[in-house]
Amino acid sequence: MADLQRAVDELAARLGRPLLLEDRVQRVVAYSEQNGAMDDIRRDSILRRHTTPDVRQWLRAAGVHEAPGPIRTPGAPHLGLLPRVCVPVRHADGLHGFLWFIDAEPAMSDAQVSEAAAAAPGLGLALFHESLASGLASHRELEAVTGLLLGEPDAARQLIEAGAFPQAEVVTVQVARPLAAEPSDPLRLALEQGLLALRRRLSGHHPLHLVRYDHAVLLTAGAPVSPDELHAAMPVPVVVGVGRAKTALTEAARSYQEARHAAEVAARVPGLGGTAEWARLGVYRLLTHLPDQELHPGLEGLFADAQYLPLLETLETYLDLAGSAVATSRALRLHRTSLYYRLQRVEELARTDLKDGNERLALHLSLKLARLSGRYLPRDLPGST
Repeated sequence: MADLQRAVDELAARLGRPLLLEDRVQRVVAYSEQNGAMDDIRRDSILRRHTTPDVRQWLRAAGVHEAPGPIRTPGAPHLGLLPRVCVPVRHADGLHGFLWFIDAEPAMSDAQVSEAAAAAPGLGLALFHESLASGLASHRELEAVTGLLLGEPDAARQLIEAGAFPQAEVVTVQVARPLAAEPSDPLRLALEQGLLALRRRLSGHHPLHLVRYDHAVLLTAGAPVSPDELHAAMPVPVVVGVGRAKTALTEAARSYQEARHAAEVAARVPGLGGTAEWARLGVYRLLTHLPDQELHPGLEGLFADAQYLPLLETLETYLDLAGSAVATSRALRLHRTSLYYRLQRVEELARTDLKDGNERLALHLSLKLARLSGRYLPRDLPGST
């Protein structure tokens, strides 16, 4: 990539005008100093590393993919696009990218266009080698990370020997799970783009990643990366689960399983705020492994009727606060007399006794299990998670 950047800078200096190099799917690969005419499309391409779909469609319609040599494309005021000169970058009869020049203030001369065309074959060869190297590396990394998360012992050795991860560092796994209802190819692409952008900023953490059908995985070395960074990098809303740091890469599969369970809890328990750390899940660490069919029998009818939601919320807060009437009244901003009335109604309707420790435990666990299964959806109340 450094060779491509140097070649772009040298060509821009010879021509005396800025340029931008894209790969064949119009992702920005390199660009020179932008000291000439500039439009919104050039600026956004540099910031986002790719052009928008409507601009790509406009340029394709102008014939840039089929052009055997340099082509001038008209401006498109409705897109904020100035006229351009496009030089297709080819190698061995294959299209590998595009050189772009803004054709304004002043327009390019024929001599400049010819010189840019003469440089294209060398850039095409460099892009070809870059795609081979990155494709091979990406494929090997994908296989190794997949094996690592499945617990295959050789996968850690392969990544360490390839220099992708330091041997003596701890590893932490985080899982980003989209809030979208159904997995889809566009959703997976969005997750991939978000993780790739984040990896460029986290190079000191030796990041690795994997995108599965319904979640994305980030592995980092050393001190854990803030989950806020992962949230910010994702182009779609996600919840984040964080596994515990492990002392060796061979243990990454355990951190991954913890992160997946934590993300599942974060998705089902809004009170956690979109991020859940396995080490701080408390009772939810156990409940994610239990079926929810056998809840406290007295609560079944209360879960089924929305009018009882305030009673369930009161009961859960009371149990969360170790049965303290004072703390519960304060948390719910409820008069003590009203609190006692609600708890008495729970005892009557659920045919239970809140003075019985076993009953309190069964009720408490049932409320948390019902949260995870979606059968109990409390409002966002203070002190209730």
